Amino acid sequence: MIGFYILIGVISLMSMLVSNQLKSKFKKYSQTQLRNGMSGAEIAQKMLADNGIFDVKVISTPGKLTDHYNPKDKTVNLSEAVYNQRNAAAAAVAAHEVGHAVQHAKAYSYLSMRSQLVPIVSVTSKFSQWLVIGGLILGAASGATSIGFYIAIAGLVCMGFATLFSFITLPVEYDASNRALAWLKNKNMVSKEEYASSKDALKWAARTYLVAALGSLAMLLYWGLQILSGRD
Repeated sequence: MIGFYILIGVISLMSMLVSNQLKSKFKKYSQTQLRNGMSGAEIAQKMLADNGIFDVKVISTPGKLTDHYNPKDKTVNLSEAVYNQRNAAAAAVAAHEVGHAVQHAKAYSYLSMRSQLVPIVSVTSKFSQWLVIGGLILGAASGATSIGFYIAIAGLVCMGFATLFSFITLPVEYDASNRALAWLKNKNMVSKEEYASSKDALKWAARTYLVAALGSLAMLLYWGLQILSGRD
């Protein structure tokens, strides 16, 4: 079990390092001003139009790194800095979020799967750990064959949905970045230097999802081992 704690520690350290590196990259590339002078909002609107999408709105949302695409109301939500600024970081984020809108318009399978999992995960994530811990405690008190074991298994299944969601998110995010970068390059929206900056920024953003998925898998395996070992 010591090995597991070491693994969790490594993943936590990786998460912190990637997060700090992401913030550093975005701060750095926010200094790379776009030669075309377009803001993140204008980049997003042009990419939507170039992809024949006219029913999606580009709006500003408060906060930092709060950018996202909402398929329910078809809005590309850009943080205030990305919406207004005219630099490589803003271009990368704006194009990435529009990449999700393009996925939605083209019925990209992984995005559809993730959207279907959202309501399930929003419920199961609230109770999964409580069910596992409560089941283990109940099982320890009344025996391995008790209902506690099945409660813990139910919690583990709930955790499984969150882990599945994390891994389905990976192709969704990587594909959105690939679409964004391809458009930026093919439409000559950025210079070679600006393109390299945008690509590096999106690379580090994607790594945050990768670390999160690995962390979710590690927790699932840990609790699974706890439940099964308690049954011996």
